[in-house]
Amino acid sequence: MNIRNIEEINQKIQRGEATVLTAEEVSNLVRDGEEPKAEDIDVVTAGTCGIMSGTAAVFHIPAGEPGSFKKAKKVLLNGVPGFSGPCPNEWLGSVDLIAYGTSHSIYDEEYGGGFLFKDIVEGKDIEIEVESINGEIIKSTTNINEMGMARMVGTRLAFKNYTAFLNPTEEPVASIFNAVDMEGPFKGLSFSGCGELNPLQNDPGMKTIKTGTKVLLCGSEGIVLGSGTRSAPEKPNLMIAADMVDMDPHYLGGFKTAAGPEVFNSVAAAIPILNDEILKNTFILNKDIQLPVADIRGRHKVLGFTDYASVWSDNDERPVYDPEACLNCGVCMVRERCPTGAYEGTLNEGKCFGCGMCASSCQHGAFEMKRGELKFKMDDEVIDVPIICRQSDIKRARELTGELKKRILEGKFSISGWY
Repeated sequence: MNIRNIEEINQKIQRGEATVLTAEEVSNLVRDGEEPKAEDIDVVTAGTCGIMSGTAAVFHIPAGEPGSFKKAKKVLLNGVPGFSGPCPNEWLGSVDLIAYGTSHSIYDEEYGGGFLFKDIVEGKDIEIEVESINGEIIKSTTNINEMGMARMVGTRLAFKNYTAFLNPTEEPVASIFNAVDMEGPFKGLSFSGCGELNPLQNDPGMKTIKTGTKVLLCGSEGIVLGSGTRSAPEKPNLMIAADMVDMDPHYLGGFKTAAGPEVFNSVAAAIPILNDEILKNTFILNKDIQLPVADIRGRHKVLGFTDYASVWSDNDERPVYDPEACLNCGVCMVRERCPTGAYEGTLNEGKCFGCGMCASSCQHGAFEMKRGELKFKMDDEVIDVPIICRQSDIKRARELTGELKKRILEGKFSISGWY
C-alpha cells in the first residue's frame, strides 16, 4: 500500500521539504543497524559510472557550404567514422549521422567514440571529413555550439549486475574487459559495477525506474526510453537518451582497452519512496550482491562467485602519485597503459578513473593504491587473485548521485509522474 504518490513528493520538492538520501546513505544506516521508515524518506538517489559499450550519439552537423555537395557517403569526426542518414539533406551542406562510442579512429588506434564524445561536450573544435556520393572530399571543423543536434542514446546502460573476469590459461588474452592483454593463469582480475549504489540494484523489479522516468545521463537530464537491448528480468538494463549540450564532460569519456578504445558514462536515478517495499529494496548491501567471476574468453564461462564487498570495501578509490619515486623510465608503462590518458608526467586527477592500472603497472612504487585481492572458490580449490583493473568508477558514481540529490533538494529536478 502506498503511503504517498508522485504528486505529493513533487509538491514537497517544490516547497523545499523533501527528505532525500543517496542509496549509499541508506545502506550505511542499514549497516549501522538502523532500519529507515518509508514515512521518513521521500526520495533515494542511486548512480553508476563505467564502460557502457551500447552508447551512440545522433548529430546534425554543418559540414560545408550549402550546395558544396549533394549527399554524404562517408563521414569522419576526428577520424571516427559516422554513419550518415536516413535524411539525405541534399545540397544543404549539413549531415545527419550516428556515431558509436566504440568506433575507432582510422588515424589513431587509441582514439575512439568515447574520447570524441568527451571532446564534443567540452566544446572543442572537431575535424569533419565528408566524402560525397560523387567522390568530393569536403573538410571543415565544427563544435557543439554549431551543431543542430547532439544527443546521446544509450542502448544498454546501467546494468543491474555485472561480471568479473580473469584469465585461467597460460596465453595472454586481449579483451574489452581489461585495459591490457590479461596475463594468466590467475594473475589478475577486472570487474565492473558500483554494487549497492547501482540504480537497478536498488530497484531490481523496475517498479520506479521505467519508461518515461527522468534520470541524469552524464549530468544532463534525460529520459528512460525503455529496457535496453540485452535486458532480462534477472539482469535488467536501460535505454536512455539525453542532450549532450547539457552534459558535464567529467562524467563521460574514452577508456582504452586491450581490444581498442571504449566509452564510459555515468547514470543517476531518483527512486520515489511510495511504500515500504520500494524502500526496503534500497537496503541492499555490497556483501549481499553476487558477482560472477568468469573466464575472460567468455561471460558464459563462469568459474565461481564473489560479492561486491570483496572488491570495493576498504580499498582506495584513487591512486597516490609520488614523483620522487618515479625513475623516468624510457618507456613508461603507466603512460602506455592508463586507459583515460590521466598520466602525462604528472597525474591529472580530473581525468583519473580510479581503475588501478597505474599501481599494477609501475614496478618502482611511484603509484600506490590499495586495490584488494579476491578469494573465490573454483571447484574445490580456493583461488587468490589481485584486482588489477576496475572498469567502473565509484567516485564519479557517488558524485553524480550526490548531484542529483542536490538538484532535488534545490527544487531543480522533479520526479516523473508515470503513475
